[in-house]
Amino acid sequence: MRHAITLDAIRVLEMIHQKGSFAAAAEALFKVPSAITYTMQKLEADLGVVIFDRSAKRAVLTPAGKLVLEEGSALLQASNRLEEKVHQLESGWEASLIIAKDTIVPDKQLFDIIGRFCELDKQVEITVVEEVLGGGWDALHTKRADIAIGLTGELPKGQFNVHPMGEVEFVFAVASDHPLANFIGLIEPQHIKQYPGIVVADSSRTLPGRSSGIFDSKQSIRVGSMQSKIQAQLQGVGVGFLPLHMIKNHLAEGQLIAKACTIPRPNIPVYLAAEKSKQGKALTWFCQQLAQQPWFV
Repeated sequence: MRHAITLDAIRVLEMIHQKGSFAAAAEALFKVPSAITYTMQKLEADLGVVIFDRSAKRAVLTPAGKLVLEEGSALLQASNRLEEKVHQLESGWEASLIIAKDTIVPDKQLFDIIGRFCELDKQVEITVVEEVLGGGWDALHTKRADIAIGLTGELPKGQFNVHPMGEVEFVFAVASDHPLANFIGLIEPQHIKQYPGIVVADSSRTLPGRSSGIFDSKQSIRVGSMQSKIQAQLQGVGVGFLPLHMIKNHLAEGQLIAKACTIPRPNIPVYLAAEKSKQGKALTWFCQQLAQQPWFV
């Protein structure tokens, strides 16, 4: 199927509009004026519309011409980006990169790193997706992501390059107006059992799922992210352990109260990982930068 609108015709149309005349466009494009005229006449004939009003000294676009220019410019830009990506890919830079981020990972540090990558001026499309618990491993396993950060749990062997990101410290915290906020002494399981527990559910699609913060409680309320868990506990809906690095401000402002608890909740090691078979320059750059970042302070 032959299309009336070609990239060459769009380039000619854009230049005529910029320069104001066919002659000036021909000079800018290093073409003879007759070639410019032929290209526009053929475009008009193929489309069955008038592109330029030639009654005035300056070439003026008709409404149909404006539409072709507006939509055509977008096609031209997309074509230029595609060419850049192809050349970039040949040089070892990927066209796109997907980062799976667990919801315990702070946004600010990640976007600082992405900002520094943008300064490299590489046309790599970056996508950030949020996962929970085993969801990051699942995203790597199913190839939904190129890099996963904030990984916890048992580490798979052989398939991935794994780097430590630090440890996450958890504290048992309740809202300032929760009945347990004024409790004196160590909080025991029998005290917690009287209230709903807020649990973050796993986002894994194919690997076995798990949940964070499960303990014997009056009722389990499952949420999809650590941010939602924090909000639920801020509103006094339930209780549970929260990552210290994510609630420091809430603790300092008195919105949440940290309570000593007899239920053990050790620090959790956190990792980033990428598949060993992928060796793109963007992936390598991000792995190096992500591994050097202090995440949970």
